[in-house]
Amino acid sequence: MKIAVDVMGTDYGPQEMVLGAVQAVRTFGCEVILVGDADIIRELLRKYKADNDPKIMVHHASEVISMSEHASIAVKSKKDASVIVGAKMLRNKECDALVAPASTGAAVAAALLYLGRIRGVDRPAIATPIPSLTGTTVVLDSGAKVDAKPDHMVQNAIMGTVYAERILRIKNPKVGLLNIGEEETKGNEQALETYPLLQSNGQINFIGNVEGRDINKGTVDVVVCDGFVGNVVLKFAEGLALAILKLMREAILDGGIIAKVGGMLIKPSLKKLRKRLDPSEYGGALLLGVRAPFIICHGSSRAKSIISAIKVAMDFVDNDVIKHIGAKIAASKKERGINE
Repeated sequence: MKIAVDVMGTDYGPQEMVLGAVQAVRTFGCEVILVGDADIIRELLRKYKADNDPKIMVHHASEVISMSEHASIAVKSKKDASVIVGAKMLRNKECDALVAPASTGAAVAAALLYLGRIRGVDRPAIATPIPSLTGTTVVLDSGAKVDAKPDHMVQNAIMGTVYAERILRIKNPKVGLLNIGEEETKGNEQALETYPLLQSNGQINFIGNVEGRDINKGTVDVVVCDGFVGNVVLKFAEGLALAILKLMREAILDGGIIAKVGGMLIKPSLKKLRKRLDPSEYGGALLLGVRAPFIICHGSSRAKSIISAIKVAMDFVDNDVIKHIGAKIAASKKERGINE
């Protein structure tokens, strides 16, 4: 399997991306194509003693789209930007999947422009796994589009169901609509119009409205919302996880000798908790609804996150997620008497 990795445009520079890709090759045995400034990449490969590895290739891209640029303008004007070059390679089947840490807007725009949508999908959605008391809850959309119509929300539910089934191995995953209360009559106009559409859809296991606290409780396996709300939820969850770990550490250090001894005793358990809450363990988020496997990484991704993201990309390909999304979307349209 061959995974393209856009190594440019992250907060920490290409060194973390290249290191993560090198370690992924050594761990998983996959092939990677590193996309970006070829001179910088080759220098880093020499540093990591991977310059002669036949499973690591380099594809030069002379431009980078920064986080501060207007995504749609930059994608059209910077034809040799690393994320654009990676998307073209994916379209031309020079790789099986693309891992990109570009700005969300640029990544989505590049995917739509060069890959296109799965037949029947109106808008792509970003699916993000969030740890819960029962395992993992998938939230989507977490930022591909900041608004959504009821039909888009239904498609999010279908795509999230496929993610939970194929990647997380959950049978008949439960789907909830994120709302301010569990009652069917609660919510804004978007939620009120979406609820009956989800309720009548035979492709998903819809159990009703859920509240924000249900995400971490694991009440459902898939939580559906629009991109604005989903992105706020995601950033809040990341910040809360880091805050909990920091507060626990401070409490142990400031609690005197007994607290420190207790901290030493529970250190193995704390490591497990940190691993469970660490966003880097989940790598990247899947951009669902486009016609090839596209994984978007956080701008602050380090090597550990890239290793995880490459593993996610491999799972995406192995489980043929795109094919299954297309089949469920088609079945849903057929149920409603919509001919494509």
